[in-house]
Amino acid sequence: MSKNESISMSVIRRLPRYYRFLSELDEQHVDRISSTKLAAIMNVTASQVRQDLNCFGGFGQQGYGYSVSQLRTEIRNILGLGNQYRAILIGAGNFGTAVARHLDFQKLGFELIGCFETDKDKFGTPLGSLTVTDEEELESFCASHRVDAAILCIPKQNVESILERLYRLGIRCYWNFSHYDITAKYSDTVVENVHLSDNLMTLCYRMNNRNI
Repeated sequence: MSKNESISMSVIRRLPRYYRFLSELDEQHVDRISSTKLAAIMNVTASQVRQDLNCFGGFGQQGYGYSVSQLRTEIRNILGLGNQYRAILIGAGNFGTAVARHLDFQKLGFELIGCFETDKDKFGTPLGSLTVTDEEELESFCASHRVDAAILCIPKQNVESILERLYRLGIRCYWNFSHYDITAKYSDTVVENVHLSDNLMTLCYRMNNRNI
């Protein structure tokens, strides 16, 4: 196991927050920041900040703190945001359309190169710089384009058949909005599941218990 493979997911999931806050500080022309001040922004302890960053080499200097621009660049490299992985979108309904239109994929490490749909009324519809394509053309598209990941914005009941095709095409990485358990069927995949309903229920719980 490599050093990076031993790093806990809780640390990894904090990295985008570090990157986001450091980007804001960089835009404000803040040159350096202490672990204590960074911890306050992150809503964690200074010890947690130091432990997190030490997983990847530390980057700080005693008595100086962290260079904001340098630390931002280091975390960008750790996250792999410069790789520009090529992704396709499956599902051009309201939600898939919103994902395609409102996310700046290039800043997030990806290039969105295709969008596929089964609804004939949507074929040929412009979606940003893309055009919605018939899902039947998926195999021919993947034969002529390198595809690193798929974004699934389709109902859970529609996932299994398209997933089998994507897997046969060699796609092993998924951003999954469908609630379908991909790893249960394909254990060698890398999946980030998004459950918006879970997040909203968590908000409901916190509101319900706000006086405790």
